[in-house]
Amino acid sequence: MKTFYKFLFILSIILSLAYFNYFPITKEDITLVPQNEPTTQNTIETNVSEIDAGECEEEDLTSNDFETARQDGWVLIWQDEFENNCLSSNKWSLEDWASVKNNELQYYSPTNVKVEAGVLKLISKKEQFKGKDYTSGAVHTQGKFNFLYGKAEMKAKLPAGQGIFPAFWMMTDKENTWLPEIDIMEMLGHQPDQVWMVSHWLGENGKLKSASTSFKGPDFSKDFHTFSIEWTPHSISWLIDDVERFTINKNIPNEKMYLYLNTAVGGNWPGSPDDTTVFPISYEIEYVRVYQGIEE
Repeated sequence: MKTFYKFLFILSIILSLAYFNYFPITKEDITLVPQNEPTTQNTIETNVSEIDAGECEEEDLTSNDFETARQDGWVLIWQDEFENNCLSSNKWSLEDWASVKNNELQYYSPTNVKVEAGVLKLISKKEQFKGKDYTSGAVHTQGKFNFLYGKAEMKAKLPAGQGIFPAFWMMTDKENTWLPEIDIMEMLGHQPDQVWMVSHWLGENGKLKSASTSFKGPDFSKDFHTFSIEWTPHSISWLIDDVERFTINKNIPNEKMYLYLNTAVGGNWPGSPDDTTVFPISYEIEYVRVYQGIEE
């Protein structure tokens, strides 16, 4: 009888390991550190740098663009294709502050944001600057663009390396408020073939609640891939390269949200860079687009 119970115990362990190896991890109340917390930040509205100085004209949709945008029940309402040699101050604000959240190690400097050859680059460097040992880049659309329900999509090549933490996410467009939050894409640089899809909200008794999963695919630092969400009043679906990878149907935000792009360095979740981390390293974004559903 003891041998039989021992056999059942070993079998249960084997089945558990097999399950977690072959099925995506989906968790609620997972201990993931949210990307933003109430704090004092400064944003500036300027061209990226003197090197990138130039005219940032608004990009008008052509008739072909519009027809393409109407496919699959979506119409394009906002975009940045980064075709000019500077960042449009009508669309984006640059972060200029020393991050104090999540024990991160970087100073977000406007000079670490470049637009070159049709690509937005958020560059992370190992350098001492204003009390921090690293600098990096972050941009957002707060106060300039927000939306309620729709599809947000980015095409990007992600930075890899121990302690590197790129993200594409959305936050409620309210002052001194950071929940709800939708993380369209997060990646830990030491695992460049795995991306996280996360939703955070304020639960009972003011506690942080989260639902998430991760997807393991190709090395996302080697080439450009698309990362998107489709957000409705009843669900959020995450897509990677146009394939749905995760969906939730409860605790759906019902307020306008804005876009945020950044690369954190170090912190509670990714850990600190080490000797294997090669600097400088760039988070490269080919475009960001936002669609809304076509009304029937």
